[in-house]
Amino acid sequence: MLNCLYVGIGGFIGTVCRYLIGLLPIETNNGFPIKTLIINVVGSFVIGLIAAFAVKNKDLNEQIVLMLRVGVCGGFTTFSTFAYESTDLMRNGHMGIALAYVCTSIVFGVLAVFAAQMLVK
Repeated sequence: MLNCLYVGIGGFIGTVCRYLIGLLPIETNNGFPIKTLIINVVGSFVIGLIAAFAVKNKDLNEQIVLMLRVGVCGGFTTFSTFAYESTDLMRNGHMGIALAYVCTSIVFGVLAVFAAQMLVK
């Protein structure tokens, strides 16, 4: 039950951070969801760092790692929003932008995790 509390605290932190980034005055002219892309790439990088540090340092408190990885990163990243925005773009006839968004999010998300792990090594 204590693990749930740690995840909940982390989720609160991640969700508030996501909300604050959503308030930034960053927009594109073509409707590309740049803020969600930034959130997902940064979240992917951060989860990569946390995972790499956890593997490298066995002395890290498992509950803190759980709070950061599942709570903060889970609350911060926005895959559900990503999925919704992708289908919304498609539904509104913006197939090219939707495809660019999906591919960019996946490629940069995976690269961000890889980069974070390489940085720790």
